[in-house]
Amino acid sequence: MDTTSTHGASPGAARAALLVLADGRFPAGGHAHSGGAEAAVKAGRIREATDLAAFCRGRLHTSGLTSAALAAAAAAGADPLALDEAADARTPSPALRATARKLGRQLMRAARAAWPCDALDALAAARPRGAHQPVVLGVTARAAGLGPEDAAHCVAYESVGGPATAVVRLLGLDPFEATAVLARLAPELDQVARRAAEAGRRALTEGPGTLPAASAPLLDITAQAHAAWPVRLFAS
Repeated sequence: MDTTSTHGASPGAARAALLVLADGRFPAGGHAHSGGAEAAVKAGRIREATDLAAFCRGRLHTSGLTSAALAAAAAAGADPLALDEAADARTPSPALRATARKLGRQLMRAARAAWPCDALDALAAARPRGAHQPVVLGVTARAAGLGPEDAAHCVAYESVGGPATAVVRLLGLDPFEATAVLARLAPELDQVARRAAEAGRRALTEGPGTLPAASAPLLDITAQAHAAWPVRLFAS
């Protein structure tokens, strides 16, 4: 097996890798998770496109920012094990911690097939039950020749793209309306990605304790309740 990283890949090749990593068809298991949208729909907090926009905006600037910064730090070369501990500290909900590790394990399988390298092998060996998904994504991004802001963009988009797709299925929302919500959020996605990338680079010298820890208590509370539902469409 070729264990060399593609971190030195050309900008064009790296940009194509970003498209592969961010593609919803990349087999990392995210399609089975709603990012809290299923619980919000059941509670009546999401009924139409304007509600979805508010939900996505809140998620982007809280858990989305936190996760994007973790991914950016990993892509910048910070110790992934230290980042994994930092992710635990920033995820108070046991249900969300379990979900993050499950998604990290699934992403690891796909990443090692797509971009095999020593860094991914080492993380898989150190965290056989799975590291937090944003950390795995950041290490994957680095292996694919991508930088901190690329990794941050990928995670930031995922933090809103997943719920938007889920709401189309849960409510029968017009997919054009859901896509319009994401398009209107694009400038804020860029802002969050830039902020996360800056924090990720700073963590190299100042440690993971300096990374954002933006909280979304309602997401934590509803994740715990959702995990106990006997019947649900999405895993989380």
